[in-house]
Amino acid sequence: MTKDNLAGHSVQAVPGKASPSITVVMPCLNEEANVLTAIDATLEALDHYRLDGELIIINDGSSDDTGTIVEKRSLTDARIRLINHDRPLGIGRSFFEGVRNASKEFVTMFPGDNENDPEDALTYIHIANNVDIIIPFIHNAEIRSIMRRVISSLYRFIINLSFGANFNYTNGTVIYNTAVLRGVAPRSGGFFYQTEILIRLIRQGYLYAETPHFLTERNSGKTKALTLKSLCEVTVGYLRLLADVHIFRHIGATNESLHKGSATYRRVLAAREKRDSPLPAMIDSENHE
Repeated sequence: MTKDNLAGHSVQAVPGKASPSITVVMPCLNEEANVLTAIDATLEALDHYRLDGELIIINDGSSDDTGTIVEKRSLTDARIRLINHDRPLGIGRSFFEGVRNASKEFVTMFPGDNENDPEDALTYIHIANNVDIIIPFIHNAEIRSIMRRVISSLYRFIINLSFGANFNYTNGTVIYNTAVLRGVAPRSGGFFYQTEILIRLIRQGYLYAETPHFLTERNSGKTKALTLKSLCEVTVGYLRLLADVHIFRHIGATNESLHKGSATYRRVLAAREKRDSPLPAMIDSENHE
């Protein structure tokens, strides 16, 4: 098993190791009422943890003043970068555009609706020295409607059953090793992108930890995750991933090499050296940089 569940435990910085640097990607679609609050909260969190960070905001074809508001705010802080889309491309494509432009060691996504508290989301950033993926789960689920909770529970049950996983949650502010994430080519551009990425990486053997987090209430607007369009995109993404894993068997191969810059590679190699055992198939001399 490659999971550490850290619920109920405080995590401290690893002695002798510097805090990882991080890129926050913030996709926004018509978030003029929320985006400034989300930006300020994110920058304050970076300052709070003294992190070397940057904030890449993707204005995903907003028809309101989201882009103008962000552009003005970016003039006051060099850590803010704005990328504009002429039309909406979806949260998944927006996130990966941010990943391609990221300059830090780790990357995560904070939504522009300010539903997630950035300071809370970065609480466990220091364990990124020992795992390549930090997956949050919601501790205060009661903040959401009963219908949203039922749908979320059903979704989680289907995903875990379909792919042999044991996730508590898959759609939160996941923190990824940037180099590892760039080796993934997800096919989902909508809200299923996060689940697809997690399945692909974890079936490759990358180490991850699950950590408890809290949601805050939106200042304005409604979630875009439960629209008919989003649900259709999730269904298509799920069926496609199901075929890739169980029919075509493109995903989940232990012969896929781990990235040499990953914590998983370092830890597997260290374990192998201690045991003086044969090198696992996931680590070989042809491993990519």
